[in-house]
Amino acid sequence: MKQPATRSILMLATVVVAALAFAQLGSAQTESRTAATASTISVKGGEFYFKLSTKSIAKPGKVTFVFKNAGHVMHDFKINGKRTPLLQPGKTARLVVTFKKKGKYPYLCTVPGHAMAGMKGSFTVR
Repeated sequence: MKQPATRSILMLATVVVAALAFAQLGSAQTESRTAATASTISVKGGEFYFKLSTKSIAKPGKVTFVFKNAGHVMHDFKINGKRTPLLQPGKTARLVVTFKKKGKYPYLCTVPGHAMAGMKGSFTVR
């Protein structure tokens, strides 16, 4: 009589442990996706505009800007003293920038005349 009761307890314990492990895995994946979303920003640039997937972050920290030149001439992306290389049309570059304090940070294309033509904006760190 003791064997069926012991098996039932072992099966129940196995199910509980598996459920807890699954819950932790789901939580870790959600946190990972949230962190990746918060720290990676897509930037599309062309004649003569920039379009960012988001124009702000909630707090200071590291941000990876993924800049794609969607235009027909060379462009770059500069923010907080860092810039991508000049990119040929269709090319992409990553720019990792650490924002240490809250504020508004201007961004622009450094090709002469491009910022004046509209390739500029402001990124906010709250």
